[in-house]
Amino acid sequence: MSFAVRHEGSPVWVDNLSAADVVTGLLDGRWEPTDEVRDDSAASWLALEDHPRFAEAAAEVEPPARKEHLDETRLDMNPLIDVALVLLIFFILTTTYETIRKVLDLPGAASKAPGRLVAVSAEDAKKFTIVVTVRQEGGLPVIKVEDRTVRLEDLDAAVLRAVVDSKKTTLLIDAAPEVDYGVVIAVMDAARAAHVAKTLWAQKKETLSTADR
Repeated sequence: MSFAVRHEGSPVWVDNLSAADVVTGLLDGRWEPTDEVRDDSAASWLALEDHPRFAEAAAEVEPPARKEHLDETRLDMNPLIDVALVLLIFFILTTTYETIRKVLDLPGAASKAPGRLVAVSAEDAKKFTIVVTVRQEGGLPVIKVEDRTVRLEDLDAAVLRAVVDSKKTTLLIDAAPEVDYGVVIAVMDAARAAHVAKTLWAQKKETLSTADR
């Protein structure tokens, strides 16, 4: 009995093969278990791995190594991560700046706009506000709360005492330009600790002006 073998679905085949030739071809790699075979008496093709005569030999053949195909749909996440980190740093810096600005209670640019300045006399300022003056004398800051000179370490207690005694809830800071800003911040902190409702900044021209914060 002779056999014909063809690759799966191929219209071309090799015939006049003995069973030993087919088995040898399987073991040598010439044929694969999925290739088809038929004998002289059969009209249809049958896979070698399904043929009762060659199934055992086909089972001994190692399957070919699976081909690895590159996944062209994979996204490179590195640029996206870089952009996300830049945005994260931007938001952190912006939030930090806003937090510091609120804590320091810095005068805004809008306070210098026309119509936002209120001119008052020195007498009116003393009547309705707690006046804290800061001057630089002999290289040292001189702080006065309601015309009483106080030390920097006693500033919180002095401002609180002035608020309690006068019942005023508005504080006017009259600081000279040469005064270290750290001293001004200390005055602002003292006002906040004393629960002052409003802080004003004095600007001297012909009369005393205040910039409403």
